[in-house]
Amino acid sequence: MKNSTDAMKKTNLLNAYDWFLIAGIVAANLVYSILTQTIDVLGTVTAISGVLCVVLVAKGSILNYFFGLINVSLYAYVSFKATAYGDAALNALYYLPMQFIGYFAWKRRVNDTQVKARRLTAGQRMLVAVGCAAAVVAVGFILQYCGAGQPFKDSATTVLSIVAQILMAMAFMEQWVLWILTNVISVVMWVIFAMQGEPHAGMMVIMWVFYLLNSLNGLRVWLKLSAADDAEN
Repeated sequence: MKNSTDAMKKTNLLNAYDWFLIAGIVAANLVYSILTQTIDVLGTVTAISGVLCVVLVAKGSILNYFFGLINVSLYAYVSFKATAYGDAALNALYYLPMQFIGYFAWKRRVNDTQVKARRLTAGQRMLVAVGCAAAVVAVGFILQYCGAGQPFKDSATTVLSIVAQILMAMAFMEQWVLWILTNVISVVMWVIFAMQGEPHAGMMVIMWVFYLLNSLNGLRVWLKLSAADDAEN
């Protein structure tokens, strides 16, 4: 942890907006605990580690994988309890190993602690869009058959996240478009779970709202990072 903090200070990695997101998720969790008169340790650690992870992803920092490892492990358990089986499987079977794969993939494109971003071609973007749409429908029917609580929302977050994580590991800017869509759908899904009284759902709504705020900033940052990389090439 000390090395991670030193690296952030050394590179001036985090700006005011990043600290706003980090402080905001901590404050939101405290307010939620006071209002509900509960202490959700699991939900709090999941939410805070997740926001730390995505903030660092948005900055192109390889340090994100440390917090990502904590977040995906806990979120898999929370999702399984809420019958969001697609999200549970996604985190346990895909995101968890991708933390290691992504780390070593970024090591090959990293400059100090910041990755060199790039962009897909128009044809590649079209292929990603069509593939995602077809997969969301197919997986949605499978999850519906398995008895998932919200099969097609669950499918959308699962499929889009898988593709976005691949694009993230390969350092493509377009990952952020998929993360934005995933975050919007996830907010809606967890709001519904919260209304149904699912444990930890309130914390997950807070986490996904902050993910959405970060993904909008991530798109802005990576547009600049990928433009700089294109200019160099």
